[in-house]
Amino acid sequence: MAHNEILLLKPVEGLGGEGDQVRVRAGFARNFLLPRKIAVPVTRANKKHVDALKKRRAERELSELSAAQELAKKLEKTSLAFAVKTGEGGKLFGAITSADIHAKLVEAGIELDRKRIHLHTPVKTLGKHDVKIKLHADVSVDLSFDVVSENPIEPVATEAPAADKKEPRKVSRKEAKE
Repeated sequence: MAHNEILLLKPVEGLGGEGDQVRVRAGFARNFLLPRKIAVPVTRANKKHVDALKKRRAERELSELSAAQELAKKLEKTSLAFAVKTGEGGKLFGAITSADIHAKLVEAGIELDRKRIHLHTPVKTLGKHDVKIKLHADVSVDLSFDVVSENPIEPVATEAPAADKKEPRKVSRKEAKE
């Protein structure tokens, strides 16, 4: 298979950041990266641009890191509570998902990409729960939130065996035919 050496002009997920020199399949470079101006072929003239791209990348990453650290400080001070409808025994109707957490954070004035909220399974129980929010490769925050019932919790009604109830008698095949 043919491969090409290219210089990335923009970050590509799973491939590299801007200014990186990477080796990719010829078709991927020819059909995707080069027409979209995401990359350029490695030439002497293009190699001169690598230093400028790496400098710009370092500045951008530094600003993203400082912004993520500021947002982490805000998130640590934030407390969330979800009032949900419950049935018998405190069983939730539905579940709390990452979309619900994102909506509450937006209400609290914290703008954040929903994909950064890592909730492995939807929350289906009352109580205190934690969710991991990954803001940057080096910055992640554990956010605690409470799930409370908006209506009083009713105990589960269990049917007590009555003394006057009789067990149904088993009937044999022979008796059933008669």
